Amino acid sequence: MNLKAYLESRRIEIENFLEVYYREPFEPAILYESMRYSLLAGGKRIRPILCLTAYETCGGKISDILAQASAIELIHTYSLIHDDLPAMDDDKLRRGKPTNHVIYGEAMAILAGDGLLTDAFRLFSKSDLISGDLLIRGINILSANAGIYGMVAGQALDIVSEGKDGDKETVEFIHQSKTAALIKASLIIGGILSGADSRYVGALSEYGENIGLAFQVTDDILDITGTTEELGKPKGSDDKKNKMTYPAIYGVEKSRLIAGECVNNAKNAISVFEEKAHWLLEIADYLLTRTK
Repeated sequence: MNLKAYLESRRIEIENFLEVYYREPFEPAILYESMRYSLLAGGKRIRPILCLTAYETCGGKISDILAQASAIELIHTYSLIHDDLPAMDDDKLRRGKPTNHVIYGEAMAILAGDGLLTDAFRLFSKSDLISGDLLIRGINILSANAGIYGMVAGQALDIVSEGKDGDKETVEFIHQSKTAALIKASLIIGGILSGADSRYVGALSEYGENIGLAFQVTDDILDITGTTEELGKPKGSDDKKNKMTYPAIYGVEKSRLIAGECVNNAKNAISVFEEKAHWLLEIADYLLTRTK
């Protein structure tokens, strides 16, 4: 199986799980519809896939943690809904479709995000296969990296930095927090839930931090070089909003070099897994060369 087939098979597993998990409607119907609209709108599902791949690399069977990996996607989707709001980035297009607030209004979009965020932890905590101790450790990692010590902090600084002169320290903090933190958490959680020791979990953490940064730098580059059709969102939106990005500070070519260096660092970090790291190595290269 090549990487494209591997990613697609994992993506379908996540999609199927999410479809079944939210198959039964709840009241009010408008909230249910709004949550499903954004959650099932497509996407790469890279965060839950990384969680599954890390678990598998550590010797686990991926079907054991589909719930926990999918919970990470709930959190990612909530962040996209809120990020698109008029008070944040005011985007009208996400994954090639109108954003949640365009369809359901701002209030319901906020509540849909709130619903996905809180339900993620209910979903994550449910397992007959993973011990309560490991689930608690995973929840601790997830909440820290999705919250004020990770994604939320990065989003906050991203907002207050709009229109300001860029500096290296600020842009690195934004990228490491806003994007890399949840990607890193996905990998750490896969290792923790497998029962792996600190040596392997540490390797996954370093790998995740580096590919997370490479992922966001590549996103920033694609915002300049890609098309709206490829990206599923408006091209050039970062520049229009005077966002603090790597290309804005370093230029496109140097940003490519930085992303490449991050990928190399990530691949070196998981040498401890030897041949078991096959898919993680290929995913690292894919995240650098993707076009959308």
